Amino acid sequence: MENSAIIVGLDIGTTKICAIVGKRNEVGKIEILGMGKSESLGVMRGVVANIEKTVNSIKEAVAEAENKSNVVIEEVYVGIAGQHIKSLQHRGMITRSDTKDEISRKDIDAIIKDMYKLAMPPGENIIHVIPQEYIIDNEQGIKEPIGMSGIRLEANCHIITGLVTAVENIHKCVIKAGLKPVDLILEPLASAEAVLTEEEKEAGVVLVDIGGGTTDVAIFQDGIIRHTAVIPFGGNVITEDIKEGCTIIRSQAELLKIKFGSALSKQMKDNEIVSIPGLRGREPKEISVKNLASIIQARMEEIIENVYYEIRNSGFEKKLIAGIVITGGGSQLKHITQLVEYITGMDTRIGYPNEHLGQGYDEVKSPMYATGVGLVIKGLQEYDKNNFGKVGDKGTVAATPEARERKGGWFKFFVDKSKELLSDESDDPTLK
Repeated sequence: MENSAIIVGLDIGTTKICAIVGKRNEVGKIEILGMGKSESLGVMRGVVANIEKTVNSIKEAVAEAENKSNVVIEEVYVGIAGQHIKSLQHRGMITRSDTKDEISRKDIDAIIKDMYKLAMPPGENIIHVIPQEYIIDNEQGIKEPIGMSGIRLEANCHIITGLVTAVENIHKCVIKAGLKPVDLILEPLASAEAVLTEEEKEAGVVLVDIGGGTTDVAIFQDGIIRHTAVIPFGGNVITEDIKEGCTIIRSQAELLKIKFGSALSKQMKDNEIVSIPGLRGREPKEISVKNLASIIQARMEEIIENVYYEIRNSGFEKKLIAGIVITGGGSQLKHITQLVEYITGMDTRIGYPNEHLGQGYDEVKSPMYATGVGLVIKGLQEYDKNNFGKVGDKGTVAATPEARERKGGWFKFFVDKSKELLSDESDDPTLK
């Protein structure tokens, strides 16, 4: 499979920016060709706070990924998160004129396109429209309507919205870094692709991605996305708590959390002490591991309570047979599964993004790279679905104009809307 499309996922996180290059191998698994990461200095809680620093971090991560993979990176699939992300349910409908014609992809695209025209509060725009199930002439529960006959086609859709400014800032950073954003993908959806199995999605499962700045939640049931949410707490808040509680500097607090941190204070011994070097010749500071675990546990309980509130709020609490899957950098904390099970009463496991990965490149099999791997998987799915483009001479995906038109994508829609507004203003005689 020499001509397999090479896809690049760009995860713009609060603690790190990560570019992962991958393609599908002969047996259908994802083969990681290279990965680059850099410290994220311009992002706070999933939202760009400093354009220049974010652009430099993106350039650094992409340059490293290019060197390791020997691929010239031109186009990327970008992840988005942040507390501005919201989700809602809506039903769309079209009436078809000819019953003899089978329902085609064109009809489904027409419903989805219609959904993007929904009136949203000022400053918000639609990022994703995900059809959940279809209704043909009042016949409910149809998952795949293509090829069927019918006049009235309806779709229950899960709509994900975000702030226009937050999306535009991410877009600006990617463009300024010399890259072309192919599509914008919600990070919990990407992480879900990397760590969840089809059986889990069918049975009912909650994905909890604990990142540096945010905790992303995605609920699946019956193989369909049912609820998404972004909680504005993550691993960085725990580091801040340790810094304040132990009166040490941030870098030491981060190291303490990684090496000696635990989500359950009961599991730690009373007499275990960690010695921290003092600043500028001062006396070393001794910190009890049990006290450290108590600080971490208090904040982790708050995060899990917020996640549990979202689970109850979704209305699917009693239908999630597969329980909870935790991923992201925060999932590497010791005893976290026990704490989640204790608070929620649901089965819990750690999600590793090795479900779809081939052999080699073990570094990306850590939960902290779940979103990056998921973006590559999502990109390959989009490529396969639309079969757009061809593989360029240097291994980058080059999309054909016809395919780009067919694919649409949120960025294209956003740019078209902006052009419409500008042309309307220029035609307005009151402005002349």
